[in-house]
Amino acid sequence: MAVSHPSGKEKHGRLVQVLRGLSFCAYFLLCAVTIHTTQILGAPIYWVNRDLYYAYMSMTKRSFGLVLTTMTQWWGPTTIRISGDASVADQIRKTEDGRVEFSFPDRMVMIANHQIYTDWLYLWWVGYANSSQMHGHIYIILKESLKFIPIIGAGMMFYGFIFMSRKMATDQPRLAHRLRKLRTKHTAPNGKTYLDPMWLLLFPEGTNASNNGRNKSAAWAKKSGIKDCEHLLLPRSTGTFFCLTELRGTVEYIYDCTVAYEGIPRGKYGETLFTLAGTYFSGQPPKSVNFYWRRFRIDDIPLQTAEAFDLWIRERWYEKDVLMEQYISTGRFPASPASAAKNGGQEGFLETEVKTRYPWEFLQIFSVIGILGLLMRLFGRVAAIVQ
Repeated sequence: MAVSHPSGKEKHGRLVQVLRGLSFCAYFLLCAVTIHTTQILGAPIYWVNRDLYYAYMSMTKRSFGLVLTTMTQWWGPTTIRISGDASVADQIRKTEDGRVEFSFPDRMVMIANHQIYTDWLYLWWVGYANSSQMHGHIYIILKESLKFIPIIGAGMMFYGFIFMSRKMATDQPRLAHRLRKLRTKHTAPNGKTYLDPMWLLLFPEGTNASNNGRNKSAAWAKKSGIKDCEHLLLPRSTGTFFCLTELRGTVEYIYDCTVAYEGIPRGKYGETLFTLAGTYFSGQPPKSVNFYWRRFRIDDIPLQTAEAFDLWIRERWYEKDVLMEQYISTGRFPASPASAAKNGGQEGFLETEVKTRYPWEFLQIFSVIGILGLLMRLFGRVAAIVQ
């Protein structure tokens, strides 16, 4: 017996799906080419002023954050439902126009369970929705093969993303080099030192949940003589431990997000239900993406040895597994503390949609190319007059 889709039947017929697919691909490709061209135009700044170069590339990263937000808003709209424990209760609030605004710090490490490939998309939106707009300062660790994707791969290299081969002997020097840049202190004209904004997004499970991943996690748990998770993959602590030890002293908190998608049946996996085509073309996006947030002070985390940290993060994953069990059983994570009501929450949950602040905000993506085009046109007219 076929399992019905959690988002209901396809909302669009084949012709409309084709048209939606073509418009989606045209928009994404146009934006990707525009952003990468903008990056290439700004690349020479690297040899003039490094701080200005990184600020320029951050601007192009903000543009990509806008692409992700607008394409979800227009083609795959979904509800974001948010709650968290007392450690973040005063950092998430509802705005007067119905949006949710986060007040997370400008430097942090974000960890999350990995349900489907689009997890990073919704978490990038959190950076956009942050009060200090951090979508230009997201750093993600990715599979090395992704850097060979035309245009997109080169663009992510300009973003300073970290590509891993999953061989620690090869990856550790690369990771150390990038993390040194992320912890480098700068000196302002007034003599004060500062650190660049940074949200480092890590998925300690290493891959998204699937039947194959679940079997590997169970086999690893049995081999290691440890308890397995029921709804999550056991975390691999080596990379996260290395990142935290390298960044210690420059980052105060880890923010942990437990992610769940509405309607995934017990024992099933989101990657088979919420495909790219289903979400953006046929009108079957998740009805809701659910976040449960917690915060941990890095000074309170045992980073003395890899073994101590491995035990710590595994315990956090067992807690996340309990959270997932509650979600699967009830359709809700635990509600936020009562103080959330002061921030516009109803019954301890905040709900919003992935959308931009202003309908025309996506035009920022084309600003550099547009200005360059106007200047070239102006110079052309001046040259014609002079001749």
